[in-house]
Amino acid sequence: MTEPDLLYSEAETDLRSAVRSLLADRAQPAAVLARGETADPYDPGLWRVLAADMGTAGLLVPEKLGGQGAGPRETAVVLEELGRSVAPVPYLTSAVLAASALLACDTARDEVAGPLRALAEGCRVAALAIPLPAAPGAPPPVTVRADAAGTLSGEVSAVAGAAGAELLLVRADGGLYSVDAASEGVRITGITALDRTRPLARVTLAGAPARRVAGEERATAAVDAALLAGAGLLASEQLGVAEWCLAETVRYAGERYQFGRPIGSFQAVKHRLAELWLQVASARAAARSAADALAADRAGGAEAALAAAVAQSYCGQVAVRAAEECVQLHGGIGMTWEHPAHLYLKRAKADQIALGAPGRHRETVAALADLPAP
Repeated sequence: MTEPDLLYSEAETDLRSAVRSLLADRAQPAAVLARGETADPYDPGLWRVLAADMGTAGLLVPEKLGGQGAGPRETAVVLEELGRSVAPVPYLTSAVLAASALLACDTARDEVAGPLRALAEGCRVAALAIPLPAAPGAPPPVTVRADAAGTLSGEVSAVAGAAGAELLLVRADGGLYSVDAASEGVRITGITALDRTRPLARVTLAGAPARRVAGEERATAAVDAALLAGAGLLASEQLGVAEWCLAETVRYAGERYQFGRPIGSFQAVKHRLAELWLQVASARAAARSAADALAADRAGGAEAALAAAVAQSYCGQVAVRAAEECVQLHGGIGMTWEHPAHLYLKRAKADQIALGAPGRHRETVAALADLPAP
């Protein structure tokens, strides 16, 4: 096992600064709150600048396929900043999950290279039509069938990123298929989700025309590769959520006075924030380790799988803890819809069960480390 590199490179630091500057201008909490009250779940203007103008949509994609030729470490930096702002953009679902699935297919084929280039350039938005709670190593059951003519019929529920997607990657019997979301026979129905900044939808196909991008065996591997990359990099988004909650709570504790003193001067509050700081620091190490392992092992071997499982088993719980502390230590104002704390709590809770719950990932850690649970 190679020694992980947890430090940020100069290029990664520059990328962070650029993304943070954009989000500070276009994704302030007030703007995110306002977006949640509209019919459009995502901010198309922000997505265009982030994905196309800055080129972050193609970080995982090689240059020969129209991408930036970077990797999971750089993608993790973007997700960290998106977690800090709970920005309503389909980055995880399109630039990570959908792109990773296509990259695991035969990229020499036009059916794969064409959509992948469009995703990398930020020209199209895609979604991998699998239930969001699906975990790597345990792909969801196939609920879509393909007929002899290549049309698809069936239904997949709890698909993140389907609302607003232009291309769907659908796992059906016989392989992985690409489906134009605007095609006849495709119906995308929004369902109630806890986190409105990452909406869920039910995808119903009734004789929808499709193009096969991978056969049965390769489709299984492609979906699992996408789930592994998504789970490992989701930890960075969870880290960003936790970091914002900690920083905002520390700021508020220094400004809010009670009994003539800042509440941050009270020993009980100090202890809670100090403990949270230690947990966030540990989450940063776990998230960076997962991103580094994915970068070192793009094939998704045992080392990458173990690092991703460790990160997901820990970072999800830390993000929820940080969001809960943020709400509680803000007192009355933290319970209101006007304060953004509830956005972070909802994102943290939704992320905690996305791409495998912590308990599922702990089972993976036990199996990979040959330490079976009692």
